[in-house]
Amino acid sequence: MVCGFLAEPDVVEIALNPDGRLWVERLGQEMMPVGTMSASQAESLMTTVAAALRTTITRDNPILECELPFDGSRFEALIPPVVAAPTFAIRRKASRIFTLDEYVERGIMTGCQRAVLVEAVAARRNILVVGGTGTGKTTLTNALIKEIERATPHDRLIIIEDTVELQCAAANVVQLRTAEHVGMQRLLAATMRLRPTRILVGETRGPEALSMLKAWNTGHPGGVATVHANTSDSAGTAGLIRLESLIAEATAASWQRRIAEAVNIIVNIEKTSASPGRRISAVLAVDGFDGTDYVLSQLG
Repeated sequence: MVCGFLAEPDVVEIALNPDGRLWVERLGQEMMPVGTMSASQAESLMTTVAAALRTTITRDNPILECELPFDGSRFEALIPPVVAAPTFAIRRKASRIFTLDEYVERGIMTGCQRAVLVEAVAARRNILVVGGTGTGKTTLTNALIKEIERATPHDRLIIIEDTVELQCAAANVVQLRTAEHVGMQRLLAATMRLRPTRILVGETRGPEALSMLKAWNTGHPGGVATVHANTSDSAGTAGLIRLESLIAEATAASWQRRIAEAVNIIVNIEKTSASPGRRISAVLAVDGFDGTDYVLSQLG
């Protein structure tokens, strides 16, 4: 059953709950129940995946985090005692990369927003993509990477992620991923010796945000990163405030001014009830920090 859903090009997420109900999210739609899966079937799937990766999932080691060996989809599996019954979530790797032009055609962004982002890429602005769970941050980042490939084909791109989701066809690219004893902070430090032109980071969710901003502030402009935050705040500053909280895990020093210096453009993306299910709610320029608040201006 799971393999059948993985073969459908519009499926983006498959999840099994402890109650045995299987849920599927398709592109532009809400997650829907599609059937059931027994605990024995789920455990068999988990064991097969673990064996292919030469690891195990057991009661003493009840969490399996990996990529499916046959298509690279992100796989998060749990068994008792940390859950009542076998549970997993599969996040499909994008089957194709959309262009910014296609975002306009689909009504996800406006032509003016596209023009702003194209100019930002060409001008080597640092872009922060902000959104909640399942809003399409990674898909949008892949579209921005495609624009980077088009606009600056000779740039050397260094991509850093926890799980391989960003896709890049540039001629000069190095993709790094974290490992059990090698976190994002260490990879960011190593990146500085790899002669990057642009530094691109998958979802920033910890103190590595500080290292990323330092890199962006010290001669490596033109980066892209994503951060999880609510984009419905009226001020549009949720992504920057989220960065503040992540940086606070690394230092007690105030970093608002340097955040405002490092992040040039914020792109807020959110889910909608209407087709196509996503929209760019705002593209904002970060003009500075006035000592109390971030100074932002609407673009496009």
